Amino acid sequence: MTAEPLVLLPGFMSDARLYWHQLAELSAERAVMVCPLRGDSIEEMARSVLAEAPPRFALAGHWLGALVAMEVLRQAPERVTRIAMINVSPLPETPTMAGLREQRILKAKTGRLDDAMLEEVPASALAEGESRINVQAMMLDMAQTLGPDRFAAQSRALMRRPDQQRLLRNSPVRALLLCGVHDTICPPRRHQFLAELIPHGTYTEIAQAGHLTPLEQPEAVTSALREWLNAPVSFK
Repeated sequence: MTAEPLVLLPGFMSDARLYWHQLAELSAERAVMVCPLRGDSIEEMARSVLAEAPPRFALAGHWLGALVAMEVLRQAPERVTRIAMINVSPLPETPTMAGLREQRILKAKTGRLDDAMLEEVPASALAEGESRINVQAMMLDMAQTLGPDRFAAQSRALMRRPDQQRLLRNSPVRALLLCGVHDTICPPRRHQFLAELIPHGTYTEIAQAGHLTPLEQPEAVTSALREWLNAPVSFK
């Protein structure tokens, strides 16, 4: 039987480079595609993903991409065979965080996109080590590729994100929660909580990784996703 396709959704201000290792390794086993996050809201981004995705597919996303993945599951549950959420929080935005995002939007629109990104994902949210500077460089390069207008749109999508806990509590699909142990933006304890909330949820913690887990520990992320993909879809 042909394995179901895998749709990957990049995180905040990221593109397909976030998943370079998964694309290289998993595409030999199944069809793999990366859908960009198009639109000004999570709901609109989800509709765009559904317009491009296969009829039925496994779905994985990082941070903003994981929030969009939740919304895809809400809009079209019959099309999603399983879901993986990496470095995510299902909780709505706090007023304090929304205010900080407005300040970062202003910086991005006045030629200080790098500064805004380094506030969004500071070094303290990543694992220490020699590779951290390379991970930050890739983060900044992806952000510059997408540009300040996309930064503003994605920031406001995060600010208006819905609380998806009820959706996840009632989800019938196999779900993987994946988090770097050093992630201070979406801490491990939130992923543990989600894994307990979802009927068929499991939690995997990645050592020596923070908020950009797919870039920090690409091999470990691929291994966790492969195990999730190879698990049975149905439950007895």
